[in-house]
Amino acid sequence: MLKRIAPLLLLLCLRAGAQTTTPMPAAELADKIRGGLLGQILGDLNGLKHEMKYIAEPGNVESYVPALSEGAWTDDDTDIEWVYLFGMERSKRLYLPRERISELWRAHINRNIWCSHKYLRQLMNLGIDPPLTGSVHLNPWAAFNLSGQFVSESWGLISPGMPRTAARLSTYYLHTSVDGEPIQAAQMFATMIATAFLTSDMNRILDAGAAALDPKSEMAQVLADVRRWHRENPRDWRAARAQIKKKYTLFPGDDIRDRNGVLLNGAATIAALLYGQGDFAETVRHAFNFGWDADNTAATSGTIVGVIRGHKWMMAQGWVVQDRFRNTSRDGLPDETITRFGDRLIRVAERNIVEAGGTIGDGVCQIRTERPANVEPRQDPSAQLAQMRVNLGGEIESAIAAPDSEQAAARAAYLAIALDLAPAIRQKDARGWQSAVTALSGYAELMQVLFYDAPGAAGERLRTAAVAAGLERPEKKAQK
Repeated sequence: MLKRIAPLLLLLCLRAGAQTTTPMPAAELADKIRGGLLGQILGDLNGLKHEMKYIAEPGNVESYVPALSEGAWTDDDTDIEWVYLFGMERSKRLYLPRERISELWRAHINRNIWCSHKYLRQLMNLGIDPPLTGSVHLNPWAAFNLSGQFVSESWGLISPGMPRTAARLSTYYLHTSVDGEPIQAAQMFATMIATAFLTSDMNRILDAGAAALDPKSEMAQVLADVRRWHRENPRDWRAARAQIKKKYTLFPGDDIRDRNGVLLNGAATIAALLYGQGDFAETVRHAFNFGWDADNTAATSGTIVGVIRGHKWMMAQGWVVQDRFRNTSRDGLPDETITRFGDRLIRVAERNIVEAGGTIGDGVCQIRTERPANVEPRQDPSAQLAQMRVNLGGEIESAIAAPDSEQAAARAAYLAIALDLAPAIRQKDARGWQSAVTALSGYAELMQVLFYDAPGAAGERLRTAAVAAGLERPEKKAQK
């Protein structure tokens, strides 16, 4: 009979730096992936009615029974990764080329997107591809946006027992929308999900999350703070919530940068995992009550506990779950079932296991387990800006002087404005600059998100630079 390596022995090997091959029955692997997916969907869709409802004060949800009585449907907490999975399956590649990522967005992701996703979609219309679409210098949402968390779960689900692989995948795909602290959050949560395949001990899962963070990052401090506040108030989640709100509400006045940010919401997710004590419904209920962007925090915490519990256990609880995943928002893709969604994850996970040095055969997956680690340290924005100006400066000047299309001219104008190259280029080539600005002003949806949606100091910097460069603020369009 096959026996799995004891979790404690396995983790001791990982901490010592040894690479271990761990056998896992293929049926168990599939059950855990399906459990994580169902946990994510339940947390997301059951949490929508709690989204942004509890800000100043926590929620008061006293009981919760998970259910999808009419099945599931596409929501941005799950369907961005769903689109990527289609591309990964079809191409048989784990890392889609950056240009292909943009093609998938243009083909399938055109509505029901907000914040950083709405902004980056307009940058793609200019011909700007990832990772530039997620740069803090081009996308004013990128430094804080919660996309760093809610597009992280699939990378953990397809990397069972391989936390560094999960972290690498998460940084690769998340740079489409975010930078800075959200990239740290992506590594932390993807790592925690990957680790949940190996152990049910929440403290060990959180230890792996800590190892995935740059120790100098704010997310590392968030994780340490929440664990400390839980130790100090093990039976009083409201006290911990008050501490989180006090320290990590950074923009008083109900600012979107808090409500949509990874610090408050990341803290809430960690707290839900601690106070939920491994119980699925209690973990998700706590995520609702901690508040802020509650559907997203419930989805991430639900994924982790779903992996631990597995799909068979979840379906044995008597919860009403219809096997349906309706496509309500992603152009050109079919309706799905939750089962088929899980099948896609399993197939991609099997490819990932093999490419990482494992094997699959005779009903057993031999997984080359990894030690969790930070694969991308926190970057210095000033150094990033300097390097981008060096890398892109010549290309921008050439496109202003002799553009091969209106799009190329508009792209060059936006990059010049965002990278503070516009004044010098305008002085050097006034006629070319004016033509490029005229081309850029024709991208009406980008002008709307730039002048009316871009948040905080980053948004104001871009608007000020745009006006100084010759763009005019457009009339605000009515919201559809």
